Amino acid sequence: MKDTFLHKGLRNKLVEHLSEKGINNTDVLDAINNVPRHLFMDNAFVNFAYQDKAFPIGSGQTISQPYTVAFQTQLLDIKPYQKILEIGTGSGYQAAVLNELNTHVYTIERQKDLFKKTKGFLPSIGYQCNFFYGDGYKGLEKFAPFDRIIITCGAPQIPQSLIDQLKIGGRMVAPIGDGDIQIMHLIEKISETETKITTHGEFSFVPMLNDKQNGN
Repeated sequence: MKDTFLHKGLRNKLVEHLSEKGINNTDVLDAINNVPRHLFMDNAFVNFAYQDKAFPIGSGQTISQPYTVAFQTQLLDIKPYQKILEIGTGSGYQAAVLNELNTHVYTIERQKDLFKKTKGFLPSIGYQCNFFYGDGYKGLEKFAPFDRIIITCGAPQIPQSLIDQLKIGGRMVAPIGDGDIQIMHLIEKISETETKITTHGEFSFVPMLNDKQNGN
């Protein structure tokens, strides 16, 4: 499947929509405008690729709503060349947006089928990330500390192991809550023992699963 003038025009309209909804970071908007979201979706959903909606991608997961991707990315306040840990690779759409911002992306997926699919797919369309299969709760201690951490699934609480892997001065964005609705949290690491936590509205994510991995 190609990236046509029609797709690019639809992305322009999506970016205008996101701007109207309050996304004002031009780097984030440019990244959304550059990523061909229709390539991440099953052919059955291609006609809906540039609607501001989440869609199924298999294994009980979804490709996130563009507004959610843009909102989380804007909250991260990313600078070029930063090292970013993403918990929940999923379709790879969020990782591609992060990649567009000239970052070093380390991404973990616990669904083996999705991990294999995305690890092969993203490089094929020009996005180079560091892919890991494993439990996102544990993070990637071997590669810590990270400048930024983003959780793309609903977590019942803020994982302390991930705070420990965040640089002092770093930021983590995480949707926190047990039910169908989570509250977006921004965690800023002030020192080894102090964090500043602010909340930024309600969102809906698939749940983050603890200490489980599908397949061996």
